Amino acid sequence: MLSARVHNRQDRPGRGEILHLRGQGLMEKGLSNWPEQLRTLWPGEIEWDSPMARWCTLQVGGPARAIAIPASRAELQSLLAVLAKLGVCWRVIGRGSNLLVSEAGYDGVIVMLGRKFAAIGERPGQKEGEAKVQAEAGCSLMKLVNWCAAQGLQGLEFAAGIPGSVGGAVAMNAGAWGREMSDALSSVTFLHQSGEFVERKKSDLDFSYRHLETEGMVVVAAEFLLQPGDRQEIEKKCGQLMRERKDKQPQGLANAGSFFKNPPGLPAAGRLIQDAGLKGLSVGGARVSEVHANFLVNTGSATPQDFLDLMRLVQEKVFERFGVRLEPEVHIL
Repeated sequence: MLSARVHNRQDRPGRGEILHLRGQGLMEKGLSNWPEQLRTLWPGEIEWDSPMARWCTLQVGGPARAIAIPASRAELQSLLAVLAKLGVCWRVIGRGSNLLVSEAGYDGVIVMLGRKFAAIGERPGQKEGEAKVQAEAGCSLMKLVNWCAAQGLQGLEFAAGIPGSVGGAVAMNAGAWGREMSDALSSVTFLHQSGEFVERKKSDLDFSYRHLETEGMVVVAAEFLLQPGDRQEIEKKCGQLMRERKDKQPQGLANAGSFFKNPPGLPAAGRLIQDAGLKGLSVGGARVSEVHANFLVNTGSATPQDFLDLMRLVQEKVFERFGVRLEPEVHIL
């Protein structure tokens, strides 16, 4: 997600929470007193010098100079206009469930689309037997799944238990059990670099594995095409998938979900890491989970550097054993 008039540099690490959206750059001449200017020009909620460990599920990360929390589309629109005017670098995140921030933190503004940016509403479908549900980007994906189940709408059961926000899940085309967000989407609403809101139909969107090409725009909301179903059966299916996730994934330790992408045409990343004998491998307080090898967990004392060093060690060992270079799914800021 980019503001207007930023450099054309694209920040695309191996992919990661994402950041929820992607990279913003600094203008050539930002104002040294931009925090004071931001206080004056934007009246929304801001937390200053806030440790990113508070905002990321890995529970590590240095301080962000500012965390801005817009409560509406209008507030988001005005915030990004102000940041563009001031020449301040910024990034958008949702629930921080796929994000690793360095100990240095972030000397700019983290735009947090959270619970205040999380409305859900139903729209009539174009055909009989279908319904459309729109959710704002800050809505918890689990909240959306539960809401749809309560309304007797099926099509998002596969997302039960996936952490993070709707915006983040759409931007990374999150998936499970052989399905992806793009399978259920009908359209996505973006905030364009021009400051205007634009809605793109699914047929006009470029999805790939764990990625949506946003063209530098911010995901604001997503609309899903669902079908009526039996509420009890939908809730039963969601519960079943939740139990299976719980059985197969580490519990009680901070993590960012799957840390590496699955390499195309090869065994899954977790299987490669496991077969390389790396379960339980530790660097400082970061460890390869003994439950699922594609989860790097915080045992309680991990630092960002511990995760970075463990990530590189896993990549090296897997490459030595199988000749495969694993790419991080977690976004590194």
